[in-house]
Amino acid sequence: MIEVGIIMGSKSDLPIMQEAADALKVIGIDYEITVVSAHRTPERMYDYAKSAHGRGIKVIIAGAGGAAHLPGMTASLTALPVIGVPIKSSNSIDGWDSVLSILQMPGGIPVATVALNGAKNAGLLAASIIGASNPAVFEKLTAYKEELKEKVLKTAVEMENNKL
Repeated sequence: MIEVGIIMGSKSDLPIMQEAADALKVIGIDYEITVVSAHRTPERMYDYAKSAHGRGIKVIIAGAGGAAHLPGMTASLTALPVIGVPIKSSNSIDGWDSVLSILQMPGGIPVATVALNGAKNAGLLAASIIGASNPAVFEKLTAYKEELKEKVLKTAVEMENNKL
């Protein structure tokens, strides 16, 4: 069953947003991924946000660059958690326009915001939200974090032994 919806403002955002999909794959969470533009296809955005819960979606990850209205507008249309991924796009002001647009939401319309181009963390945050009520996902996330720890410790030992 698809539990996470990944949406983005345009196809040019896919290289970044694919990282969210890849993180969800590692944890074993099914997702859907599509283009939904807040400015060019507002009706599609409205329909997507309004229908997501009824289709079994538990978390929406929305990536956008520039004015980056997609995450906030999506959050205004659903009670599902929305994670915003600010994307440094070709028309961006070093990505700050996207970061601030997603970060500065008005009271009552929360959007969790990850780092600029931080789609991997958005995928892992979505998995954490699902894992809070799904023990199997929680265990996979715990194992994933243990693997990260082991990689760091292995690197530390290798560096210390080679005196780099």
